[in-house]
Amino acid sequence: MNLRIESHDDIKIVRVGEERLVYAMLSSFFSEVSAVIEGGAKKLLIDLTEVNYIDSASVGCLMDIHRSMAEGSGKIKLVGLQERVETMVTMTGLHNFMEIFRDESTALESF
Repeated sequence: MNLRIESHDDIKIVRVGEERLVYAMLSSFFSEVSAVIEGGAKKLLIDLTEVNYIDSASVGCLMDIHRSMAEGSGKIKLVGLQERVETMVTMTGLHNFMEIFRDESTALESF
């Protein structure tokens, strides 16, 4: 799994460097993001700019991450959704649980 974890002030940014986020890679994705959360992150931005496809299992995984953040009073936001990914996110109702932003600077300012 190609992930980069960056920091911007007190915000952790998880950059997904894969074209597809699918079931086969979710174990790695979830464990790496969970490590960031367990490390004390309260503000998490997941950058999906390079991702052009997610499956339903990925939506479930993002909901699990949302729950983990909510338990610790944290916030998670998404940025850079390509049209196909945004369609999946809105069709499944995921956008009701986490904010979606087109550009990173706006997402960072929203925290």
